[in-house]
Amino acid sequence: MVNRPTVIIPEIARRHNRPERTVKHWRTDPSWPKEVNTRGHFKEYDEAEVEEWIRTNIYRDLPDLEPARLYTAQQLEDAGVGVKASTIRAYLSANRWPAPDSDEDGVSRWRGDTVLEELKRRRKYRRKTT
Repeated sequence: MVNRPTVIIPEIARRHNRPERTVKHWRTDPSWPKEVNTRGHFKEYDEAEVEEWIRTNIYRDLPDLEPARLYTAQQLEDAGVGVKASTIRAYLSANRWPAPDSDEDGVSRWRGDTVLEELKRRRKYRRKTT
């Protein structure tokens, strides 16, 4: 039998720069991987299964944006970034979106790489279903 790498809650939290409390909350999801062993008083989980769960449930799928191209808020919405143009403008006024890379002719535009960096740090929006 091949021993696959395992991880515990504190390791997962450090790797993904999240509080342990957040990872413990993720663990309540019915699709969270089953424990495979224990290490001290921590449950161990298969590392590959945990990483797949996080990739599927926590991080956004990033759209195909050209890194050097400039995009307006509407073009970003049309490109499928997962944020409406009106929301981008509202976030911008509340300092929750990066400043435009260009304001030429009074039109705010962001480079593709600026937007991709912003999207990488944002979580997927998950609406609770009842």
